[in-house]
Amino acid sequence: MTLALSARALLLACAAATVAMPAVARIPPSAEPEPAALENDVVITGVRQSYRGEFALSEIPQSIDLIDGKLLEQNNILRLTDALDLNASVARQNTLGGLWDAFAVRGFAGDENLPSGYLVNGFNGGRGFGGQRDSAGLERVEVLKGPAAALFGRGEPGGTINLVTKQAKIGESFGASSFQYGAFDRFRTETDWNLSTGPVALRLIGYAEDAGSFRDFIGSNRWGFLPSVGVKLSDRTRLTYDLELTRMAVPFDRGIVVLNGNFNTVPRSRFLGEPSDGDTVARATGHQLRVEHDFSQDWSVTLGASYRETLLSGASSDAELVGSRQQIFRDGRSLSRQRRTRRYDSNHFTVRGELAGRFETLGLAHRFLLGADHDEFNNDQDFRRFRPPTVASNPSPQAGYVIDVLNPVYGRFPVPTPAPLTNRLDTQRATGVYVQDQITLTDRLQLRLGGRYDSFLLRTNNRITRVISERTADRFSPQIGAVYRFSDTISSYAAYGEGFRANIGTDVNGVIFNPETSTSVEVGAKLALFNGALTGTFALFQMEKANVLASDTANPGFSVAIGRARSRGIELDLAGTLPGKIDVRLSYAYIEAQARSTVLDPNFSFQIRPGDRLINIPDHSLNVQASRRFEFGRTGVLMGGNVQHVGGRSGETGTRFTLPAHTLVRLFATVTLSKQLELFGEVSNLFDEQWYANSYAALWVQPGTPRTGSIGIRARF
Repeated sequence: MTLALSARALLLACAAATVAMPAVARIPPSAEPEPAALENDVVITGVRQSYRGEFALSEIPQSIDLIDGKLLEQNNILRLTDALDLNASVARQNTLGGLWDAFAVRGFAGDENLPSGYLVNGFNGGRGFGGQRDSAGLERVEVLKGPAAALFGRGEPGGTINLVTKQAKIGESFGASSFQYGAFDRFRTETDWNLSTGPVALRLIGYAEDAGSFRDFIGSNRWGFLPSVGVKLSDRTRLTYDLELTRMAVPFDRGIVVLNGNFNTVPRSRFLGEPSDGDTVARATGHQLRVEHDFSQDWSVTLGASYRETLLSGASSDAELVGSRQQIFRDGRSLSRQRRTRRYDSNHFTVRGELAGRFETLGLAHRFLLGADHDEFNNDQDFRRFRPPTVASNPSPQAGYVIDVLNPVYGRFPVPTPAPLTNRLDTQRATGVYVQDQITLTDRLQLRLGGRYDSFLLRTNNRITRVISERTADRFSPQIGAVYRFSDTISSYAAYGEGFRANIGTDVNGVIFNPETSTSVEVGAKLALFNGALTGTFALFQMEKANVLASDTANPGFSVAIGRARSRGIELDLAGTLPGKIDVRLSYAYIEAQARSTVLDPNFSFQIRPGDRLINIPDHSLNVQASRRFEFGRTGVLMGGNVQHVGGRSGETGTRFTLPAHTLVRLFATVTLSKQLELFGEVSNLFDEQWYANSYAALWVQPGTPRTGSIGIRARF
């Protein structure tokens, strides 16, 4: 309660400071001429983006990649995970059997036993267990890379994903509805209607999908309702409310087993759980309320709050990972399994405010940000488990809850009753205050100075042991950056930052982890070619983290501290239009992410050594796409292709198990029949490559989707 009151006091102080701020002359953002396409990437439509300020991309000492809704629509991308594949610096991670979003940016993933965090319109929105994020309702996905923790706070040093949602647009009325059919009997319908009258606008967005899968016994059902309301309170004040109401149901699926490095141990379609376990269901209900007010042309304030509840519940039958309990290592076919039930209930409240403005002092132009935020996250987990006995005790197939991976017979044994393993409430309360000033020193040189102070409390109530653990900490995280413009075509930048993030939860012994800290350095160059039609960023970076967590393979659902880790690499991102009206995107990353400490896990199941690669992080990644639109009278045809290459990756912490590299090809097309009607279609994994999306261990490997296709029709109003 004290922290919450402090946060509200800080926000009120920000607002009071804004009211007291004198009016000043408007300072031009830069003497540099910015191409229109570049400016449009920065100016936010409908909602002002927090933590960002008003800057052209070439002025920001940071690498930023924008994946807009048009690109998602062209590729028929339906999930956030697939959208992030378009940027080579983002790598897939363990998705809890396909039930949450998990990714690493520049090699660092955070806690592998929790969904990856991301922002939604500037608010922390990725916490909790609400299922995989659908692309419906997304205006744009922003991959904000580099040492920017001084503003974002409590995030990964590799970067932050910000989702900009489709907002109600005042003064416009339009709409679109689509229906599509895809491989494995996937049916999907989606609607986006914007209605406006006077100073009020309502945008109704919804989707429903029912789909099969290439995996035996796996099918999914999901729907979402994502309306937005915008109200123009005055010429200078706008209020926006967004609702998120989603549900997904899918059987929990740990994938296939790989014995002795043989990825053909079983077919990629084989399900090794129990169909009788039924669906695991993930639900999310979220609210966002924001008020934006312009005091003048130079000063504005954004205030807002977000509240989100999630619930995940269901049962699964998963391969046992500990060798002493696993029969398949002896006969090559008898897979010993655990029986598990989960009820993960969470709620997350965030309040934040930000003052942004321009002023001039001593002949220098300043662009200034001052903000504060507070969030409270409650994560209630009831996790129950049946575990097979050791092989040395010569258990019967029934005692080991065994399934024959070469000739599976489902429902062979009575379903075991799991016993309580985890029943705890983790509560995190965190408050932060941040400031940033970007100073224009000359027509070519800009300097950015920033800092963030964070204070947090983490409490764990273990209902099984009746032990309550608590930890508090605070830290100041500085940031500094510089941008130098050589010409209208090229500029260079450098940045340094420190970060801080609480490690939520405990190890298997109930000990709360120390907070994770990081330092990051980055240098790069930004390009604007063909009069700004093609833009890009080249970057070199290195990050180091302390108090890093990794999954405890001996105790799934728990983590172990592996000490220090380092990630360094090279990136190149290009996007725009080439002569000949060919739209292109290219994203390449070389990342070397590895442990830097020697750690023996508590159960002696693996040894982590300096130089061991971090799990699921490829050395080389590439995504390249090209498309062009052709006109045939009144009919327009857009055709394009995408190639993604992902290098070999570590598939299990502390071992030599490696996922092979893969290259996937996608073709897509849209035929515009009239202003109101269009046909669209795509083929993914054109050459039907056998690939693997991620891995937790050699017995939990997620096979990638084989060749699929879809076709649909879209009507616009």
